[in-house]
Amino acid sequence: MTINTHPSPPFDVELGAVLAAMSEMLPSTLTPEMIGPMRSSGFGAIPIDELIGDREIRHEERIVPGPAGAPDIVLSLFSRTDHVAGGPGIYHTHGGGMVVGDRFTGADEFLAWVLEFDAVVASVEYRLAPENPDPAPVDDCYAGLVWFADHADELGVDPGRIVIAGASAGGGLAAGVALKARDLGTPALAAQLLIYPMLDDRNETVSSHQVDGFGIWDRGSNDTGWDALLGARRRTDAVSIYAAPARATDLTSLPPVFIDVASAEVFRDEDVAYAVKIWEQGGVAELHVWPGGFHGFDAMAPQAALSIQARAARVAWLHRVLGA
Repeated sequence: MTINTHPSPPFDVELGAVLAAMSEMLPSTLTPEMIGPMRSSGFGAIPIDELIGDREIRHEERIVPGPAGAPDIVLSLFSRTDHVAGGPGIYHTHGGGMVVGDRFTGADEFLAWVLEFDAVVASVEYRLAPENPDPAPVDDCYAGLVWFADHADELGVDPGRIVIAGASAGGGLAAGVALKARDLGTPALAAQLLIYPMLDDRNETVSSHQVDGFGIWDRGSNDTGWDALLGARRRTDAVSIYAAPARATDLTSLPPVFIDVASAEVFRDEDVAYAVKIWEQGGVAELHVWPGGFHGFDAMAPQAALSIQARAARVAWLHRVLGA
């Protein structure tokens, strides 16, 4: 186990002030006892109809087959009301540490992608841990992706331009689903957008020790999320690469990937290592480490200068990989 002897990186001045103001409302460490109350409270979620507001975006729900022997899955589909068939598809896996959140978590960003790219976004309601431990979340996400790809023509999506995207736990699930799609040979993905992804159950990097007892999603929160997902299998050889993609040794034949992460968060080192491993094996990756950011900084402080830069970088990358 790595013993932390390193000082924590400083926060960006603007973001540090936001974090200080939020510290009275959000605990630094999520404990197992907090999961239920946090789900019940919705932790500040804005209803999807309010987020859409007067924007010309259509929202519909589809019930699609789940994994074999498992319940059906709900997908929320978002498209422009003037959608032109043949545009890109973005398949979204939401964040929440594997234990909280729903398919509308992160909607403020992906609704902007709907308008920017005339994209059809599908956001999946996967089962949460600890009630539904691994492999339920990643299997649900994969099953939803298969349906989305199989119905691309019906939905007005170019099947050759489907991107999988997710933040935090959703980024980890997106990476796991991309690995599974590669190994099973379907569906084909054009790219993967991993926003500060949760990749490594071992929690042993320097950055995982630096952020402990402060910030958003600290070392203890990470333990809570991974324990809920993996139980006694955590930190053993029984952990699948689809659950913890950092464990994958073969990262060849993957679609191009965008990875971003903040300098002052638990996931920094595992995310950087994932990009480096892709490069070492001849793959294509774009990596951004946002200086002074905390976990989820752009979602919690979208008007901050660093947040605007981070979201603009994702949009610029999507324009390149989608040719849109």
